[in-house]
Amino acid sequence: MMTDVRPAKFVAIDASTNNLAFALFSFGTLEMIGKINFEGKDIYQKCIDASQKVSAFLQHKNFINTDSMIIEHTVFMNSPKTAADLALVQGSIIGAAGVSGIFNVAKVSPITWQNYIGNKPLSKEEKLAIRSKNPGKSDAWYKSYERNIRKERTIRFIEVNYDKIIDDHDIADACGIGHWGLNNWSKGVS
Repeated sequence: MMTDVRPAKFVAIDASTNNLAFALFSFGTLEMIGKINFEGKDIYQKCIDASQKVSAFLQHKNFINTDSMIIEHTVFMNSPKTAADLALVQGSIIGAAGVSGIFNVAKVSPITWQNYIGNKPLSKEEKLAIRSKNPGKSDAWYKSYERNIRKERTIRFIEVNYDKIIDDHDIADACGIGHWGLNNWSKGVS
């Protein structure tokens, strides 16, 4: 049964086509973090692997009485194939979660939780400063550099707000997703 009341215990998920990063929150406390890698030679094998691993993972003793999940919603960026593959993986994750007793799933878009933690897109001035300090690079290089700045901002936010030292961008993102869920759960289920 879906509810818009924030659960006492929930898992926050940042999924990609190759892995899942998670953050387990219990009564407002960040209790556990980690990452699960998916294996397979194509997206379908990765989906099967994801389903099996997520099902086993959610049956671990730390997840007892966890019936809720918040996941970063799939967004279309530049590649229809990547968006479709990510949707397949997320479907596998959510299906496995349902079989494992998760019945309350919330979602949040990347830009929504990032803005909420104060990690807004770089300003025009910030982008110009990067280009002036690093002239002659490709557009792809600048985008990657800007993305890494924002990823490091998320890591710092988690370090300051949860006193956790994290060196993995995906795990930090899962924590950021969970932080948004702590304070905005009802928006994620509507």
